[in-house]
Amino acid sequence: MGVGTLFVSFGTMIYAKAMLLVGSIAGLALLFQYVTGVGFWLLFFVLNLPFYVLAWKRMGWQFTLRTFIAVCLVSALTRLTSQWVDFASLNTAYAAIVGGGLIGTGLLILFRHRIGVGGINILALYLQDHWGIRAGYVQMAIDGAILLSALFVLPVQNLVFSVLGAVIANMIIAINHRPGRYLGSSIDAVG
Repeated sequence: MGVGTLFVSFGTMIYAKAMLLVGSIAGLALLFQYVTGVGFWLLFFVLNLPFYVLAWKRMGWQFTLRTFIAVCLVSALTRLTSQWVDFASLNTAYAAIVGGGLIGTGLLILFRHRIGVGGINILALYLQDHWGIRAGYVQMAIDGAILLSALFVLPVQNLVFSVLGAVIANMIIAINHRPGRYLGSSIDAVG
């Protein structure tokens, strides 16, 4: 859980510095941060609160507890990482690619261990587990809607790079997180 939440936090911090958006509740929290000035870490924590009911009912108390802990870690680490790391210069295209890669890899690590980071991730995992719809594709559709809502907040260039980062993050999940992917099997050697 530690490395996954650290990757998500660091990728999100890179996005915040470059004024980019990611999808899901994190994207909404970044969008609200840009508009209101309230810190991402607080918005991310608060916006996730309603989704714990779905998590509890649909995914069980263990998933809900792990997800709550992950959300707390992402909130805390995002706040702390911005104090530990600073960029004198950050290219927007580079931020989109590296941030998207970090966020996608962090989510993949968490999803692999049946841990969400709240909000839309809970819905995406539920749909994958119960309806066979890949979590990455669900995320990508919802992320697209969130990114479109940013048309009045971000410069067009930042929005384009945000879309690139969202595609990178979600394709990492879509390609690598499939039911049965992590079931190992051993073949007994004959001899």
